[in-house]
Amino acid sequence: MFFLAHLLLLSGVALGTPVLEKRADPQGIDVSNYQSSINWKTVKATGSHSPTSRQRKAPYTGATDAGLIRGSYHFAHPDTSSGATQAKYFIAHGGDWSGDGITLPGALDIEYNPDGDTCYGLSDSAMVNWITDFSNTYHTATSRYPVIYTTTDWWKTCTGNSAKFGSTNPLWIARYASAVGTLPAGWDYTTFWQYADSGSNPGDQDRFNGDAAGLKRIAKG
Repeated sequence: MFFLAHLLLLSGVALGTPVLEKRADPQGIDVSNYQSSINWKTVKATGSHSPTSRQRKAPYTGATDAGLIRGSYHFAHPDTSSGATQAKYFIAHGGDWSGDGITLPGALDIEYNPDGDTCYGLSDSAMVNWITDFSNTYHTATSRYPVIYTTTDWWKTCTGNSAKFGSTNPLWIARYASAVGTLPAGWDYTTFWQYADSGSNPGDQDRFNGDAAGLKRIAKG
């Protein structure tokens, strides 16, 4: 996740300043190894978000050199190992956070299984426990709760629409439509909205809640 510092605020849930400020609908992008090269100087929006497992180093370097604040996400596979194990791996491989003013807390990408059962074979309660394990492990190591990236449909289907995380974890909702729509239980608003999978910039297209001062607060913790 990379952002132009002079454009954004992310109105954080439990990130030190849990206040929803007026939104100016700044734009952002989400990129991975599917975008082989990016000319960061021509990106018109606020930035990108790159997973550690998909060519993180090049996007991080390029985006930072272009003056963007950055962050990473972890695509969860709850069927392969515990939440704690995956959080520790994420932290050790680029998902860590530091109060350097240019690094955002990492995000947990928890959504439809690309390889099998939609809910990875877990019950609602087991899925909630897995997410809790990941979130708490990340928080213990970094002092920050990870952003949760998901869809409302998946969340209802696979967590029983749990309201457990709304007071701690910022929400990044994915919904390709003209409006955010209904949010998962526990969240009154979304910090990020991924509204399209293509647009004027490379990668997925995102909107963010806020302005510059809030973004800086989140990056600095």
